Amino acid sequence: MPRIVSLLPSATEVVCALGFEQQLVGRSHECDYPPSVVSLPSLTSPKFNPEGSSAEVDDRVKKILAEALSVYRVDALKLRSLAPDVIVTQSQCDVCAVSLRDVEAAVAQWLGGAPPKIVSLAPFGLPDVFADMERVAVALGAPDRGIQLVARLRQRMAAVEARARQAAARPTVACIEWIEPLMAAGNWMPDLVAMAGGRNLFGTAGQHSPWMKFEDLAAADPGVILVMPCGFNLERTAAELPALTNRPGWARLTAVREGGVYLADGNQFFNRPGPRLAESLEILAEILHAELFRFGHERSGWLRA
Repeated sequence: MPRIVSLLPSATEVVCALGFEQQLVGRSHECDYPPSVVSLPSLTSPKFNPEGSSAEVDDRVKKILAEALSVYRVDALKLRSLAPDVIVTQSQCDVCAVSLRDVEAAVAQWLGGAPPKIVSLAPFGLPDVFADMERVAVALGAPDRGIQLVARLRQRMAAVEARARQAAARPTVACIEWIEPLMAAGNWMPDLVAMAGGRNLFGTAGQHSPWMKFEDLAAADPGVILVMPCGFNLERTAAELPALTNRPGWARLTAVREGGVYLADGNQFFNRPGPRLAESLEILAEILHAELFRFGHERSGWLRA
């Protein structure tokens, strides 16, 4: 059986969903689900202080990137000592997790022996997420497991989509992926909003999340605003919310006046392109159509602001 290192939280979840948790020998500092993986050796660390406000974190990251530096460190010596056969990383976003470049640089320091297979994921849209699951399964020598996992997830999500079609109305939705500066959610989120019975206002399926201005949000005046910053749990999102709610004009928005502002755990859900996008869809469905859905994710996955 292959010895596996996963340097991406969503990839760790994929590896475990495929039935290979016992073959995991290392993880990134952000891999925390399932909870049992936390006991594995951590092989990465950020070069910036991840604490503080969204504006402070954004400033620190941009300063590092402006110098053409990597945002994360890889412990090459520890990685080599684990002797993995397969390393799973990503090439989609240099800010979200260790990049393919980081891993290749670490592996380049090895001398002698067969180098590990590097599987780099690049899930820009929902179809890519499913394709990546199947690619990981192939790399681990179990293609059938990938096909079966994707089929189960597609079936589960299709059931939500079918029920959402019964809704009398489709509310307009703005998904906020970063608070200061403002960023809307792209990639797989527009598809999830549509499947949950909403009309997505910002961001394009299959494309990177776009920066936006508060004036754009105010002009669109969505019926629902979902605040789910990348890497933030519910508590941290709630603490950061005044950076948004204190803006002039916030109180006049339809979503604010009619109780349509929600917070979601953007760390565990939504921003992890893995199996729990199914739960993310369920969270959206509960928020948008409480009359049709009650999965029980309130308070653990989302809150009304």
